[in-house]
Amino acid sequence: MNTAVNESPWVDRDALRITAVRAIVTAPEGIPLVVVKVETSDDGLYGLGCATFTQRWQAVVAAVEQGVAPLVIGRHPADIEDLTRAVYYSSYWRNGPVLNNALSGLDMALWDIAGKRHGVPVYELLGGRVRAAALTYLHAAGATVQDTIEHAAAIVARGWTHVRLQTGQPGLGTYGAPGSANAYPNAPYPDGWNVEHYLRTTPELFAQARRELGAEVELVHDVHSRLTPTQAVLLARRLEEHRLFFLEDVVAPEHYDRLAEVRAASPVPIAVGELLSSVGEAAALVREHAIDYLRVHVSAVGGLTPARKLAAMCELVGVQTAWHAPGDVSPIGAAANVALDVTSHAFGIQEAHNFADAALEVFPGTLTAVAGYLTPSPAPGWGVDLDEEAASRFPPGAPAYGGSAFVVRAPDGALRAP
Repeated sequence: MNTAVNESPWVDRDALRITAVRAIVTAPEGIPLVVVKVETSDDGLYGLGCATFTQRWQAVVAAVEQGVAPLVIGRHPADIEDLTRAVYYSSYWRNGPVLNNALSGLDMALWDIAGKRHGVPVYELLGGRVRAAALTYLHAAGATVQDTIEHAAAIVARGWTHVRLQTGQPGLGTYGAPGSANAYPNAPYPDGWNVEHYLRTTPELFAQARRELGAEVELVHDVHSRLTPTQAVLLARRLEEHRLFFLEDVVAPEHYDRLAEVRAASPVPIAVGELLSSVGEAAALVREHAIDYLRVHVSAVGGLTPARKLAAMCELVGVQTAWHAPGDVSPIGAAANVALDVTSHAFGIQEAHNFADAALEVFPGTLTAVAGYLTPSPAPGWGVDLDEEAASRFPPGAPAYGGSAFVVRAPDGALRAP
């Protein structure tokens, strides 16, 4: 290691130093989760961060241990802004989900250390709470419309007021709910997903949801990037009467330059951002008034440090946050989301995931939503730990989702956005 590279340009106020940076991968729910552990010269003082990129977790591990660790070992862990900016610049070609996931893990781990050093939860380091807890939504899905409505009704009965609805479609390319094989037996690709069928039947799902769930439940839907800008506006207008809370990821990132026009023509709020790994691209969507809700995957854009800057930007222009948080965000990443939620006036809603018992064993202190709300832990740092022995009992398998993209095709065989 070249100590001249990572030597601090100023005099540190104490002798605390980063001594090790490791990537730990575990899959207690079958989804590979990448955790960065930053250890220090103070025995027992360490920080944890989420670096999960489920589809390319091996690459993130290599980036953490070969690219990030040599740059920060020997530095003071308090220099969060300097260290994360230096790592960001270090590969010259910047951004991308591998480097920025590795960077996110480092950043969150350094914030965890900061909270533990001062004996306070991270949200107090961000200026303290502006709300007691974060309002959340859960996912309801089913093979049929009725199955989806029944699942949603069960969620509402547990206290949730906001629910995302996804229902099955013909073909294997359906997102968020079961599909069916050989749906188009006379087509070149019998297992295809048909956009016209989707545009025709999705409004029927929400019409029935309104009839059975009532007017008070807030409804969400994820398009998963599968429409053209024109089709996105068409769907939004067909859903207008059903008063969706928001419509998510209506077009693929390749068409984000047209999001502002889609939003201007849409009677339904638009939520976008989980596929971004560039803070600059996320900032552009906010600055250009192209979205109503920013859904950045905090573990993919560099961590808490850039996400809090995006939240401040959202507040200034009237955009709200709805951070991405399905099962491929670790409980540590989920805790970081909640720290942002309870400290920002730009907060809109938080996606929630009910972690299984195995995940609770691996990650002691995991936050659990109750009656639709996630309350931050009062413990120092994130308040979430990692039991490495338990984690080792759930080794990761092959990267998730990697091959599934090949089955998301139209009936004529053309690939669709997965």
